[in-house]
Amino acid sequence: MFSKKTLGIILGGGQGSRLYPLTQSRSKPAVPIAGKYRLVDIPISNCINSEIKRMYVLTQFNSASLNRHIKNTYHFSFFSQAFVDVLAAEQTPMSDTWFQGTADAVRQSMHHFLRHDFEYALILSGDQLYQMDYNLMIDQHVKDGAKISIATIPVNSKDATSFGILKSDDNNEVTSFIEKPDEKLLPDWTSEVSDEMKSEGRNYLASMGIYIFNRDLLIELMKNPDTNDFGKEIIPQALGEHKIVSYQYEGYWTDIGNIDSFFEANLGLTDDIPAFDLYNKDRRIYTRARMLPTSKISGTTLNRSVIGEGCIVHAAKIDKSVIGIRSRIGSESTVINTYMMGNDSYETLDEINNNKTSILMGIGERCFIKNTIIDKNCRIGDDVRINGGDHLKDEENDLYCIRDGIVVIKKGAIIPKGYVI
Repeated sequence: MFSKKTLGIILGGGQGSRLYPLTQSRSKPAVPIAGKYRLVDIPISNCINSEIKRMYVLTQFNSASLNRHIKNTYHFSFFSQAFVDVLAAEQTPMSDTWFQGTADAVRQSMHHFLRHDFEYALILSGDQLYQMDYNLMIDQHVKDGAKISIATIPVNSKDATSFGILKSDDNNEVTSFIEKPDEKLLPDWTSEVSDEMKSEGRNYLASMGIYIFNRDLLIELMKNPDTNDFGKEIIPQALGEHKIVSYQYEGYWTDIGNIDSFFEANLGLTDDIPAFDLYNKDRRIYTRARMLPTSKISGTTLNRSVIGEGCIVHAAKIDKSVIGIRSRIGSESTVINTYMMGNDSYETLDEINNNKTSILMGIGERCFIKNTIIDKNCRIGDDVRINGGDHLKDEENDLYCIRDGIVVIKKGAIIPKGYVI
C-alpha cells in the first residue's frame, strides 16, 4: 500500500482572523466542532482511516491547546512507527522568521520531515470538513506517473471566484491554473465534470488545498526561498515544468474559513441525513476519549438537535442546535439555531459556593437563545435574551461579537442576568 510510503503534513493555517473570536485563545485547528471534536480531528481521522499514520501538524499561533489535545488524544502502539506531532514555528540557524505562507511552513519544517523514509508527501489543510479516502488519490497519483496531484471539487460560478480554479485535459493532467478568477473570465474556465455535477451547475474545478508531492520534487521546490504559498506560487510555477494531475472529488467538502461557514457546518449536522456523516463506521472521526456520563434531559422538547455526552438539560425547547459536552441548560429556556460548545469540566458544589459570581456555568433559566455560537465555559444568567439575525449590525465588546448576524459569546464570558442582545 502506498499509504505506508506517505507522510501526512497538516497545515494549521495562520492567525485565523476570519474565525475570530473563536481563535482568540486557540489556533484554528483547535477550534471545537460538532460538540465534541476539534477541527484538526478531521484531517487526522481521514489519514488514520486511509492507513496514513505518520503525521505532522504545522502551526504558529496559540498552539498550547492544540498541543494538549493531540498529546491527550493520539496514542499509538509502542511498537508502531505511527505518530501525530505538532511543529510550531521555530527559529533555526536557517530561518529566524515566522511561517510566511503554506509553502514556507513546509520549507521551514523540511528538516523534520526528512528524518523519515517516505516517497509521497500528502499536504492537507487543518480547517476543512470532509471525509476522503486518500488511498484513491495516492493510487491515481502513482498510476498517472504524476509529480504533483491536486484534489479538486466541482463548484458553481458563484463559488468559483473564491477559489483557485484549474483546467485539465482528458488524462486529468492540469493545463492551466488561475487564483480567484474574476466572474467575467469564468466562461473560459469550465471543465469536464460528471453529469450529476453538471445538473447542479458545478462546472468549475476548484483546488481543495490538498496536494500530493513526490519526495524528490518537494525537496527541489523547497530550495527556492522566494515561494511562500502553494496555491499562489508553487503550483502556477510548476505548470509545464512537472506533471500535475487533478484528482476530482465529488463528496461533501466545506472550507471552514469564517464564522458563517463554521456556523452552517455545525448546524448542518442536525439535518435528518447530514451531508457530513458522523455515523459512518468506515469513515469514523476520532477525538479525545473522555469518560463522561450519559446526558440527562428533563421536560425538554427536542427537534433536530445533537446532544453531546455528559449534559444536564432542563430546557423547555431545543431546536436545530448542537449542544456540546458537559453543557448545562436551565428550566424554561429555549435554544434555537445555536451551537453551544460546552464546558471543559463540571463545577463542584464547593466551587459553586466559592464562586465570585452567582451565575452557574452554562445557560440559566427562562433564557431565549437564537442564532448564536456559545464558546466554551460561558456563564449565561437567568432571563437572558439573545436573538441573533440579519437585523443585528457587526459589533464587538468584551463579552461577545456579532458577525453576519451570528452572535458569538466569547470563551469564558459571563452574561449578566436579564441581559438582552
